Amino acid sequence: MPPSDLEIARAARPPRIAETARRCLGVDDDALIPYGHDKAKLALPFVESLASRPQGRLVLVTAITPTPPGEGKTTTTIGLADALRRLGRKVSIALREPSMGPVFGRKGGATGGGQAQVLPMEDINLHFTGDFHAVAAANNLLAAAIDNHVHQGNPLQIDPRTVAFKRVLDVNDRALRHVVTGLGGPAHGVPREAGFDIVVASEVMAVLCLARSLQDLRARLARIVVAQRGDGSPVTVAELGVQGAMTVLLKDALAPNLVQTLEGTPAFVHGGPFANIAHGCNSVMATRAALGLADLVLTEAGFGADLGAEKFLDIKCRSAQLWPAAAVVVATVRALAWQGGDERTHRPAPDLAALRRGLSNLQRHVRIVREVYGLPCVVAINVFADDREAEHELLRDWGRSEGVEVVATRHWAEGGAGALGLAEALLRLLPARAAPVAPRFVYETTDPLWTKLEKVAVRVYRAAGIDAPPAVRAQLEAWQRCGHGDLAVCVAKTPYSFGTDPAQRGAIEGHVIDFHEVRLAAGAGFVVALAGNVTTMPGLPRAPAAERIDIDEQGRIIGLD
Repeated sequence: MPPSDLEIARAARPPRIAETARRCLGVDDDALIPYGHDKAKLALPFVESLASRPQGRLVLVTAITPTPPGEGKTTTTIGLADALRRLGRKVSIALREPSMGPVFGRKGGATGGGQAQVLPMEDINLHFTGDFHAVAAANNLLAAAIDNHVHQGNPLQIDPRTVAFKRVLDVNDRALRHVVTGLGGPAHGVPREAGFDIVVASEVMAVLCLARSLQDLRARLARIVVAQRGDGSPVTVAELGVQGAMTVLLKDALAPNLVQTLEGTPAFVHGGPFANIAHGCNSVMATRAALGLADLVLTEAGFGADLGAEKFLDIKCRSAQLWPAAAVVVATVRALAWQGGDERTHRPAPDLAALRRGLSNLQRHVRIVREVYGLPCVVAINVFADDREAEHELLRDWGRSEGVEVVATRHWAEGGAGALGLAEALLRLLPARAAPVAPRFVYETTDPLWTKLEKVAVRVYRAAGIDAPPAVRAQLEAWQRCGHGDLAVCVAKTPYSFGTDPAQRGAIEGHVIDFHEVRLAAGAGFVVALAGNVTTMPGLPRAPAAERIDIDEQGRIIGLD
């Protein structure tokens, strides 16, 4: 039996992170805040000083529509970075931190796999440097301040029925989605309906990841709308006066985390907003720090090019004034065959007909990247042991017909050596793009909120249009009137199809996306529009990963894969 991801990570003997920072990025010890020998934060004054340096080029790693077989986007990002470094490039990675909810739930860890991992795998998947705990503390301080304000006489005249701000924790717990607080009599507060979100679905997490400085973080926190008064006017954090205290709790969490891959490539792993409720990207601070220190920076966005890349480009890149030079679209033979109707776990023989049908999904994602956003791209086929050469040749033939290079990559088994072909294909895209690529957004900031949602649905999801109940449209119009019309829009829907039904495969078009709820995230800078069955607090599966995770007699963690 091959070694597990955890066993591979544990057997690694990487250099100390301070040595990797000096050797690969030219970062002195004084710029690091060490968390042991294998992870560190960059000091905020040093991060701010990087803005004056020449900036490297950014490459987005995205993927096809997620499927149960998986695509390996994080693993590909890591393997590709290791390959580029083998080719002599000064490269770094910018990734999100994993949430402990999925780690102990269904998905497992998110530090790559096989020979393409970031280290220390156990720490990153669990408490890491405490960033998520800081977000939870700041979030819950605000929640407590709201209830205390109402209890202490309510001078801001908050209508308790309109409080939209929830408490959070980094655990999957469906029983806390809807709760009642303040029970037990007058001494214990004012009773009201409330609930919990998971940390990565919180607006505070989104704010942390979009902030460009400590001052910007404080200003964004101040703009968060928490409730309404009886007359419908908004109540903000600035009126409650706790933005300073929240910033104090988040000060250290704002500093980017630096770790490394199995092969010693620097990796900034920082922040973790959900990719449907929020924008699903690592922090702006980490991305900008990486760009100031490396010539090439690989980053990924959650889910596929529709749900993930759209938010990365229309929300994060617009806000941070970034734009990638190229993109990589990750797919697997198994996932494409699944899109075409082949659900077999074990594939003793290929189903080329199913693979051809599933290619429509890859084609749609490639066209989103190239035609909607104007980015050159290469397709990475993350190779599995049961792949056949006939399947790879079919995909290469398709690529030739589409004018896009398709490269099979074996980084999971071989590390950076297995992704050299992909690295060379990516580099072939870049020389002609030495000058900055002009951003091409789906909508303008001046478009009405409804029009922004419509443009995303039509241009990215190939829908015929959008629909919503009158109350949702009225809410959008009200936010438009009170000055929130310039905000971005964040579509929250299933990642498993281009519509709202996760069972729909391939590349549907001509459908209608129905939005049943909208939420204002004024601090983060966007409006969330919910379609279909989306939750901000996941539940545990029937057999959660937590049942497999344990400590052995030597005190080592087991089962964390």
